[in-house]
Amino acid sequence: MLTIEEALEGSTPLARKVAAGGPFASSFELVERMRATIPTLTEEEKIATLNAHPRIGEDPRRLSAHSLKEQGADPLPELELLNAEYERRFGFRFVVFVNHRPKSAIVEVLKQRLERSREEEMSEGLNAIVEIAEDRLRA
Repeated sequence: MLTIEEALEGSTPLARKVAAGGPFASSFELVERMRATIPTLTEEEKIATLNAHPRIGEDPRRLSAHSLKEQGADPLPELELLNAEYERRFGFRFVVFVNHRPKSAIVEVLKQRLERSREEEMSEGLNAIVEIAEDRLRA
């Protein structure tokens, strides 16, 4: 089984708080603890957790092995512009569970999510982090 840090892209506030509640008997129990821990995070901790995740379309040399496998290495310039716009608008990184979708499909998701509120996006991004971790733990 992956470590909590591998599943969550590093020693984020979420990873540290979840780890403090371990050990866990199963990956299901670990994921449930992640979900239960998110509401206990401060806004600063939520932002730090989101910002620890790599940008969609990031330079492949700066991606973790897990993120590179999930995202692929093909660049898409539109993603760079949309990521910058998203970060200016919301103050944290766009996080989405790619789930083997092409980057062109993610561009459309990002455009739609730019229309939402900051609160909706923070919640959506944190839920995506748990979905990504759950998928990694299953693999």
